[in-house]
Amino acid sequence: MKFKTKYTITNKILENVSRTTAGREIIEHSRIIPKWELKLSKEARIHDAHSSTSIEGNRLSLEQVKELSEKQGIVGAAKDKQEVLNYLQALDKIPHYAKAKKITSDILVDMQRIITYKTLSDAKDCGRFRTRQVFIGRRIFDGTGFKEVVEYMPPETRAVPWLVEEFFVWLNSNQGLKVNPVILAGISHYEVARIHPFIDGNGRVARLLASLILYKRDFDHRRFFALDDYYDSDRQGYYDALKTAQNENNDITQWLEYFSTGVLYSVNVVKETIQKIGILPQKENMERVELTKRQVQIIERIKEEGRITNSQMRKIFGISRQAVLKEISKLIDVEIVMLVGRGKGAYYKIAD
Repeated sequence: MKFKTKYTITNKILENVSRTTAGREIIEHSRIIPKWELKLSKEARIHDAHSSTSIEGNRLSLEQVKELSEKQGIVGAAKDKQEVLNYLQALDKIPHYAKAKKITSDILVDMQRIITYKTLSDAKDCGRFRTRQVFIGRRIFDGTGFKEVVEYMPPETRAVPWLVEEFFVWLNSNQGLKVNPVILAGISHYEVARIHPFIDGNGRVARLLASLILYKRDFDHRRFFALDDYYDSDRQGYYDALKTAQNENNDITQWLEYFSTGVLYSVNVVKETIQKIGILPQKENMERVELTKRQVQIIERIKEEGRITNSQMRKIFGISRQAVLKEISKLIDVEIVMLVGRGKGAYYKIAD
């Protein structure tokens, strides 16, 4: 059975991706000297390590994580310190993982091995898929005592290996490679959380995989974006967004709306930082990242009709074939729109 994902590119997702792309291009064309580039990447690394472990209950403060990353001694629980050190190590290994031609289940397992090192009650659960059933639940008081309520039951343990493999076959396929990197990272984050392939560390591995995809696809090649800050700022919202697919027949549209909002938030934080320190790009660079009114109209028409052809655009806007190609090429470059087919039968649609 091949992996399939179910979602709809809504106006919110489209707007988030468009604004994220524009914001990222502003950052890419900013005059960032090596000193500031190093500072931005270091801060993102610290914030990601703090937020991703904090989501899972780690009690170290942001300042403590910073000190730990600088190899300073801090006062804190041994497990909390080990979790942060592990996560920092996993973050540092992302460029190494990205050198591989494909992202595989072996990389996923290695991520889990690193982040759970010396933190599990049973060391055998470190660096391998789970060997027993797990569930996600919470404790509630029913008037007489506390009881555990199951909120999510992951797939059966025996199904984990082939579910993971099927997903990675799709991820590395031509179909997966055509998906916008932000959407692809969101799909990957959700799928790891859904399968829950490990006894512990699933959330952190899911977030690391999303970061790896954005790095490998050159979206965050300088590693400026601390994606996990957004999740940690409203943990209940994060958990609720992950759970939406359970109530929507495995449709992850709402999750992708949330995820793409988080990526946009992260990009905006970096953009605002470079604005404050006065390293914005030249005006001409800023102008060329904005979508024109006509490009927005093209997107809306595709969303209404499902597709649009070059001849239809010429008729709608009263422009030449070359003018159409000039407008549509930008949308293709930022992976919002894709060309399907060749010759007279060719048309454009929203990118998968």
